[in-house]
Amino acid sequence: MSQFQTTIANTVTYRGVGLHTGKDTNITFKPAPPNSGITFVRMDDEKRPTIHAICSNVRQVEEQSRRTTLGENYYEVHTVEHVLSALFGLGIDNAMIEIDSDEPPEPEDGSVATYVEVLDRAGVLEQREAPARILKITEAVSIESFGAHLTAVPYDGFRISFTIDYRHPVLGAQFASMDITPEIFRREIAPARTFCFYKDVRLLQEKNLIRGGTLENAIVIGDDGILNREPLRFPDEFVRHKILDLLGDLSLLGHRLQGHFISAKSGHASNVQFVRKIEETCSRRAREQSRPIGASPGWNVADVMRILPHRYPFLLVDRILDMQPEKRIVGIKNVTINEPFFQGHFPGHPIMPAVLIIEAMAQTGGVLLLSSVDAPASKLVYFSGIDQARFRRPVIPGDQLRFELEMLKLKGALCKMRGQA
Repeated sequence: MSQFQTTIANTVTYRGVGLHTGKDTNITFKPAPPNSGITFVRMDDEKRPTIHAICSNVRQVEEQSRRTTLGENYYEVHTVEHVLSALFGLGIDNAMIEIDSDEPPEPEDGSVATYVEVLDRAGVLEQREAPARILKITEAVSIESFGAHLTAVPYDGFRISFTIDYRHPVLGAQFASMDITPEIFRREIAPARTFCFYKDVRLLQEKNLIRGGTLENAIVIGDDGILNREPLRFPDEFVRHKILDLLGDLSLLGHRLQGHFISAKSGHASNVQFVRKIEETCSRRAREQSRPIGASPGWNVADVMRILPHRYPFLLVDRILDMQPEKRIVGIKNVTINEPFFQGHFPGHPIMPAVLIIEAMAQTGGVLLLSSVDAPASKLVYFSGIDQARFRRPVIPGDQLRFELEMLKLKGALCKMRGQA
């Protein structure tokens, strides 16, 4: 796999029906700049809201719903796991996904082989200005949830092992373990189809789900056999599809992965809890090492959103360039004419409100403070005071604000910083 970040080379579109909504939907994959990650854009809304595919945007997952939902700024996109799995399995780091519904279309056969074909038509483009972002598992991380057990351990590569056991006369125990590369994903994982038990179909329908489900886009398991005419593509096709789903959920970490990920009987809800545990563990390790972010590619806006609760239009930090936990931080804000405050703040002579410069600086300081606590995503930072603020010149469209803050005191839940922009 490339040592650089990748995106797709060309724009491609696929049309199909949403598995749960039953809506005819267009999905368009577009190239995206380095460090932007995977984003969904809801084209069915005039505001064109963007939803970043990151762990902090996962909505509460019910194990019975059998899907992963992302939400940001009151907008949601459902059943994202297959799209994310296809991108992640092929090693595509950055892409913009435009959809004209709240759910991507389900490929006609219930696998992601169709998405792989679509993305292969688009081609993969190396972004040589940006090194690949890799999250390495350096210590064991485990959870038990919803009757499932998941563990990640150090490994020189990226490997997934998965066990299922439904204790059903047709589908009992299955196990699969394999290293994950684009070639292996394309050949061994992507063709594996989604599945359900016939006894669960009525329950899902009562929840207003699977309105686009058919015997063509899912394997349906009855009491005495499989109801589909097409034979299984692999003897262990069911567990391979569970690996496919897990890959889609692991992609929410926003990095390529190095480690061995072991699952026993997990679904989307437990997968997401596992991803959150990995994220918290890696954040804690980074704080303990006190390694400046400047030695790596830095934090992009998706990384910032993992630690700050702010969202559009009040997320005012675009990137963290450097950070030494409990010491100092450097962040930037790119000011464009599209900022909403320019519509009413001297429209004929747009100037960024000074109070928002202070707010942006405070948010940068909030990243530094939250990087010093456990479970930062569950904490809020409040701005309590300011001394000796001075503004030397107006900030106008096209400017880039650079914030440099130094932590002077940290005592309990309170801290004091000195900063300049």
